[in-house]
Amino acid sequence: MRQWQGIILHHSATKDSGTVSWDAIKKYHVETKGWTDIGYHCGLEYVGDAVKFQPGRSLSKDGAACVGKNATHIQICVVGDFDKDEPTDEMYRNIAHVCKNFMDAYGFGIDAIRGHFAYAPKTCPGKLFNWLKLAGFIQAM
Repeated sequence: MRQWQGIILHHSATKDSGTVSWDAIKKYHVETKGWTDIGYHCGLEYVGDAVKFQPGRSLSKDGAACVGKNATHIQICVVGDFDKDEPTDEMYRNIAHVCKNFMDAYGFGIDAIRGHFAYAPKTCPGKLFNWLKLAGFIQAM
């Protein structure tokens, strides 16, 4: 089993339409960027009224969403524009659950979760993403 060192969080920087946007992201990555698959290992988005986990690129493969960290960090994308709106508490709970599962599986701590902005000139996962709120949800698990 691959030994991941942490997680890089992204946002799609698009409004979550409440329908499956994951397929459109994959299509963009493959057809426009020329990647072999979606760049993220997984994602979360609202489908109807519920947050849905979306599987992405296999964990046996490097991600393609954060240069310099693709081989060492799991890439997670949350559908939404968190420069304009903060994620809901339900979304934070779901992000926390996914992160905690990876933390437990690979033995890294909460300090190994970073935003894409730490490695590229982006705001990702968004200016309104509340890191303290996410940490609180993770610590409560």
